Amino acid sequence: MKLKEKIALVTGGAKGIGRAISLKLAAEGAYVIVNYSASGDSANRTVDDIKAAGGQAEAYKCNVAVSSEVKCMVDYILKKHTKIDILVNNAGITRDNLLMAMSENDFDIVNAVNLKGCFNCMQAVCRAMIKARKGRIINISSVSGIAGNAGQVNYSASKAGIIGMTKSAAKELASRNITVNALAPGFVVSEMTDVLSDKVKESIKESIPMKAFGNVDDIANAAAFFAGDEAGYITGQTLCIDGGMTCF
Repeated sequence: MKLKEKIALVTGGAKGIGRAISLKLAAEGAYVIVNYSASGDSANRTVDDIKAAGGQAEAYKCNVAVSSEVKCMVDYILKKHTKIDILVNNAGITRDNLLMAMSENDFDIVNAVNLKGCFNCMQAVCRAMIKARKGRIINISSVSGIAGNAGQVNYSASKAGIIGMTKSAAKELASRNITVNALAPGFVVSEMTDVLSDKVKESIKESIPMKAFGNVDDIANAAAFFAGDEAGYITGQTLCIDGGMTCF
C-alpha cells in the first residue's frame, strides 16, 4: 500500500493500459479518478472492479483535448480531495493512414487528444503540485514516438511530442519535488492489437527481440513505480517497455 492516501488522476483510465494503471494504483492504496471521454460503461466497470477489490475510485467524464473541461475536472478534484498527488496522462487515440492519404482532420484530432490533452492536464495540475511541493506526473508515450511507425505520422508526432514535453516539464518542476517521466510501451495485447490479423501479429513478433507482445500489467507496474517514493530521484526519463524493440 505504498500509495495510501494519495489522490491519482488517470486520463483514459477506463480501458486497456489506462484501466490496468487505474487498478494497479488503487491496489497500492491510491484513490483513483478514472477519467473517460466516451467509454462511460467501461469507466464504471473499472470503478466497480476497484471497489470490489477493496479500493477507492470514481469516474469523471472529460475530453482532455478541451482545456476548459480539464480545468473543471481538476477544480472538482481539488475541491473534493484538496490535492492531486499523481497524474497519469494516458488518454490517446489513433487515426492511422499513409502520409499521402492522411487527412488534415486525422492529423489534428490525434494531436489534440494525445499531445494537447497531455499539456492541458499537466498545466492544470501543476499549480496545485507546486503549492504542495510534491507530485508525480507520468506521461504515456509510445515506441512510435521514438522509432516512428509507417502509417502513423500523426500518432508518432504526438507521442514524440510527449517525450519532449516530459523533459521540459521535468526541468521546470524538479525544484518543487515534482517528477515528470514517460513510459513508452511497445506492442501490448489490447483492443488496438486485437484487430490485427494473426499473420500481421506474427510478423510484428519477429521484429521484437523477446518474440512476444507485452501485456497491460507490464505498463501498470512501471507506472506504479514512477508514482512511488522509490522513483523520487528519477525525472525527465522515458522508459521503454517494448521487449527490446528500441534497443538500438
